[in-house]
Amino acid sequence: MILRRPETLGETEQLQLKTVRAHCPELDALTRHIRTFATMLTERQGERLQDWLDAVRQDELPSLHTLAAGIDRDRDAVIAGLTLPWSSGAVEGHANRIKMLKRQMFGHAGFQVLGKRVLLAP
Repeated sequence: MILRRPETLGETEQLQLKTVRAHCPELDALTRHIRTFATMLTERQGERLQDWLDAVRQDELPSLHTLAAGIDRDRDAVIAGLTLPWSSGAVEGHANRIKMLKRQMFGHAGFQVLGKRVLLAP
């Protein structure tokens, strides 16, 4: 429920989530951070990243601290990904498809057959 858009939750789910958040401050903070990051991602608001990182570090959520540290290591790329309209999603999808085909053929055929499957597979 936390990862879904709030407007897609039914009344029962909204009430359940509200109850859980009221009884668990850590889960409430986690929900706020996730939703804020989702907004940055969907609305291309990379300029808000530093404020988000600062807010994450103020809460006692070790998993998010690990995420924040990872983002810091490649901050420029993350800001670009949250801001710019370009995406490498199509390329990543093709790479994933090729890897799947390769795994399916493991030990059964050589590179030439893999090449043919890549070209002929839907």
